[in-house]
Amino acid sequence: MRSSERTLALVDQGLADDRYALGRGFWRLTDGCQVTLILAEELLRAERRHGLPLDAGQHRRNLVVSGLVGVELRGRSLRIGEAVLTWHRVRPPCGYLDRVAGAGMAKALGRYGGHCLRVREGGLIQVGDEVTVV
Repeated sequence: MRSSERTLALVDQGLADDRYALGRGFWRLTDGCQVTLILAEELLRAERRHGLPLDAGQHRRNLVVSGLVGVELRGRSLRIGEAVLTWHRVRPPCGYLDRVAGAGMAKALGRYGGHCLRVREGGLIQVGDEVTVV
């Protein structure tokens, strides 16, 4: 995984240059999330619970956001920067995560593995963009 300060969300595809949009990397078409998102608070909780350092990108999610703890995302949409992303389903961690990030990472995230989103309105997303439920 590589970090980026900005990316372009593409309607019905995902994020420009990402493995989901390009159809590359380790994933199955049936798994196809356009965009994966995890809450920063969930990463901290997993880190504290299991004592594993969750360095940037090891969780293999596209976007990390904060401030949405307790917000029900199911059936909702989020505006992040210029883009609008609609909740699709829960994204539990997969076994492949342990192979690339180290044994125990998938268990550490557990049910806090993140969410799959679909790009409803495309646009630029940048680090520091406000996230609002719409």
